[in-house]
Amino acid sequence: MIDLLLQLALGVVPAILAITLHEAAHGYAALAMGDDTARRAGRLSLNPLRHIDRVGTILLPGFLLIVQLLTLGRVAFMFGWAKPVPVAAWKFRDPRRGMMLVAAAGPAMNFFLAWLAALAWHGIDWLPPQPGEVAATLLGYFILANLVLGLFNLLPVPPLDGGRIVVGLLPAPIALRWAQVERVGILVVVLGVFVLPQLLREMGVRFDPVGAALGNVLPRAISLVLRLAGNHGLD
Repeated sequence: MIDLLLQLALGVVPAILAITLHEAAHGYAALAMGDDTARRAGRLSLNPLRHIDRVGTILLPGFLLIVQLLTLGRVAFMFGWAKPVPVAAWKFRDPRRGMMLVAAAGPAMNFFLAWLAALAWHGIDWLPPQPGEVAATLLGYFILANLVLGLFNLLPVPPLDGGRIVVGLLPAPIALRWAQVERVGILVVVLGVFVLPQLLREMGVRFDPVGAALGNVLPRAISLVLRLAGNHGLD
């Protein structure tokens, strides 16, 4: 029981930190370009409590952790979200490009955090065996949580960050139409990425393009992050 609680803590804490700093990065990026909406709303903070969404930050990641630890004995996938940081795009000199940069700041923060965790891995050898094992698990989950969150958010569907980046890159008329997808975008993501593949799997049909793509990209991303941090023997 104690081991299970420790595993839960080691998985939940990295996920909450990854989600919190992802959202904070949006707010800081907006502030850098002249929008202080997040700061005035008290959301320009590294305090996780300011960004926590009860379902997306606690219940869903916790559920995924428990299910995976009980069935697989390890964490193979993590997903969640926080309360979106408020952004007033009209305060940017170029609102469309500004929103693109604000959106990109979230995944960029996650990739940077994963690299910092990989750098911290060098210090594990200096720890006693048991604390070293705990530190290795914590850093591993932190790298995984950040890479999954960053890569998943790059899906080109609004309101995910990748969708808003695409809106900033497309010609204005096409971008306007694509931005309108945001009204139903999260429903498309939930149904297409989570619900539909599971229903088809129950019927014996294997159709999970996003999961398959993430399964192919994630190991390479982990290997790249470790190599960039000088951990050539771990990838």
